[in-house]
Amino acid sequence: MRKETDSTENQQVISVWVRDPRMQKNDFWHAYIDYEICLHTDSVCFTKKISQVRRRYSEFVWLRRKLQANSMLMVHVPGLPPKNPFFSLNNARQITDRMKGLQKFLEQVLQNPLLLSDSCLHLFLQSQLSVPMIEACAAGRTHYSVVQAVQRCGLRRFHSEEDLHNNLKISCDSDSDSSEGRDPEHKIKDLEASSLDLIETSQEEELSCLSRST
Repeated sequence: MRKETDSTENQQVISVWVRDPRMQKNDFWHAYIDYEICLHTDSVCFTKKISQVRRRYSEFVWLRRKLQANSMLMVHVPGLPPKNPFFSLNNARQITDRMKGLQKFLEQVLQNPLLLSDSCLHLFLQSQLSVPMIEACAAGRTHYSVVQAVQRCGLRRFHSEEDLHNNLKISCDSDSDSSEGRDPEHKIKDLEASSLDLIETSQEEELSCLSRST
C-alpha cells in the first residue's frame, strides 16, 4: 500500500503488509492466530521507518474502537473483516481472507491524516506494548513516552524474574555445549537489555495496580 502526499516536494510513502499467520497457545485448550504487521515508510509521521510487530484479531477490534472514539466521530473509520462465529484455526481459507481484510483495514486507516495522528495507532503498529499499556502510554501514565516505546520495539521482554533466570540458564547451557560461543561483551549487553526489560515489566505491573486502586 502506498500513501503519497502532495504537500511536500518529495513523495512520502507508507507501505504496510499483514502476513505470516501463526497459531499461539494460551494453554492446552485455548489458542488464537496472530499476524505479523510489517511497515516500511519514509513519512515524517513515523518514528521508525521499518518495523514489525505481531497482533491478533481482537487487538484490531480494539484499535478500530479506539480510533473511532478518539476521532470523536469526525471521520469514518474503515471496517474490519466481520467476526465469524464459525472461524476455524485450521481453515487456511478463512485465515487468509481475514488476513487480507486486516491489511485492507490498515491501508485505509493510514490514508486518513486525522487517524494517522493518533498515538494509539503508532503504538499498535510499532511497539510491543499490550493493549492496556498502549492506552496507558498514550494517556501519559507510563514512565516512557510514545516515541520511547516505539524505539524499544524489538527488545526482548521477560514477564517475571523467573523467566529471566531460566533464559540465562538456557543460554549458559547452550554456550557450554559450544566452544565457539558468542563474544562475552555481546553476552553482557544482552544481559543488561534483559535486566532493563525486567525492570520495565515490573513498573508496568505496578502501574496496573495503581490504576485499579484509583
